[in-house]
Amino acid sequence: MSEHQSVVAAHPAGSQPRVESALDGPIPVDTYAGRIDVDWDPEAAVTPLGQLPFFVEFLRHAGLFDAWVAGCPLHYTSPNAPPVRDLLGTVLLSILSGHRRYAHITALRADTVIPPLLGMRRVLSEDAVRRGFAAIDPTRGILWLTEQLDYVSRPLLGEPWILDVDTTVKPLYGHQEGAVLGYNPRKPGRPSHTYHSYLLANLRLVLDVEIQPGNQQTSKHSAPCLWTLLQRIGRPFWPALLRGDCDFGNEGIMSGAEARGLPYLFKLRATAGVKRAIERAMSAAGWQTAGQGWEGQFTDLRLEGWSRHRRIVLLRRKLERNLAITDGGRDAPRQLGFATIAAAREMWEYAALVTSVDAEIRTLAQLYRDRGDCENDFDELKNQWGWGGFTTHDLARCQLMAGCVALVFNWWNLFTRLADPDHHREAITSRPLLLTAIARQVRHAGRTTLRVSSPHGRHAWVRAAFARIAGFFAELSQAAEQLTPLDRWYRMLSEALKKYLRGRQLHPPDRIPAAATTAAG
Repeated sequence: MSEHQSVVAAHPAGSQPRVESALDGPIPVDTYAGRIDVDWDPEAAVTPLGQLPFFVEFLRHAGLFDAWVAGCPLHYTSPNAPPVRDLLGTVLLSILSGHRRYAHITALRADTVIPPLLGMRRVLSEDAVRRGFAAIDPTRGILWLTEQLDYVSRPLLGEPWILDVDTTVKPLYGHQEGAVLGYNPRKPGRPSHTYHSYLLANLRLVLDVEIQPGNQQTSKHSAPCLWTLLQRIGRPFWPALLRGDCDFGNEGIMSGAEARGLPYLFKLRATAGVKRAIERAMSAAGWQTAGQGWEGQFTDLRLEGWSRHRRIVLLRRKLERNLAITDGGRDAPRQLGFATIAAAREMWEYAALVTSVDAEIRTLAQLYRDRGDCENDFDELKNQWGWGGFTTHDLARCQLMAGCVALVFNWWNLFTRLADPDHHREAITSRPLLLTAIARQVRHAGRTTLRVSSPHGRHAWVRAAFARIAGFFAELSQAAEQLTPLDRWYRMLSEALKKYLRGRQLHPPDRIPAAATTAAG
């Protein structure tokens, strides 16, 4: 009998035979290239994250991972409990790998190459991670993650910057805490959570995120966290502009920003008052070019519920004469119809903005169009990172994991900027390019080598980029005795964001804020 054939074990009369497969040799497989033998080597030290050591070096020089572990408010009492470093390292590897479920962690557990590089003993199980997060006090856990997020972004807040505020919906499919019906345009009737998010525009860095039940998606539920964030940042580091969609163009948010002296730019809903203003302006002269086919005009309005007149930017754009119209629900078959506008008629798309900024129409219109990058952030965080998953029955662990995802998202974005300062790369392209590659660990003469085999078509460019990063860290290490951890972090940010900073160097302040001191220590 061949070693590849199955054998039937002896069995008592009347019972079913027990089939055992011989797994001690290669398995023949027929392919289009002919027959090949497939064999397993469970003892080989290999990893699918072969390029991760460069990211580990980034975390080590910046002190980010060590500070994250040191500040974690999780303290085990059992001598058999896993180290906190193993728990957070497991979370880091899972988020970097693009996981969306705790169960996906199992795919990492046999990796023996990467954990030691992070100072870990091993990758923990999904249950150990869930239990560990459950043992963290929610209030202390949120404070811990807030300090880490502040440490990443605070050096950049001395530059003129824009704060984007928005809310995104996360559909739920179980009986989780806070899973209630709310505004859910993609899956109407589906319970959800809402993620109230605050981002540093253009750099795609998350400043804070708060999870609330699905029926608390409006700006009045965002306001407490928004004002708390600004208070935590400190007036000298406030944004040059607060920007949001039509949900934030209301009396509560605008009066709050005006009372604090914070400039804002919001879109307005197409209410009856806004429509009447557009109607009056349509036949009037004075429309100015607003860019990308739009025209604009200033006016002052005091809509119902407003406490004062405010500056309004009316925008319009002429549509093409030949239009296609679709009809039908999300699940119903769509029907397509065609409409042609007569030569004597014109069709316009319109919008209205409200602002406290004294700028020309073209500038204001472009500033709001740039807010579309915020929507790209949400798409990436939900579909390419873990905001769309990692769900537990309690809201506290969902909040902790959302903060961890935002933190790793920030770390990875800054690291990719080191590799390519001229472009932002979403995870769907940056992971295959800069992270995933098969690597085998080889030990010889007391030296450890990772032999990387990348199937990516731009592997030569990646190697050159990593060589440049390694050279930068080597220079940084030579000056390590003269530099504090905060000095090193400012230099790394200056290198990664040299296009954004136009070559300027960031310098730490004389007095370090409390949050930065905690993270750096």
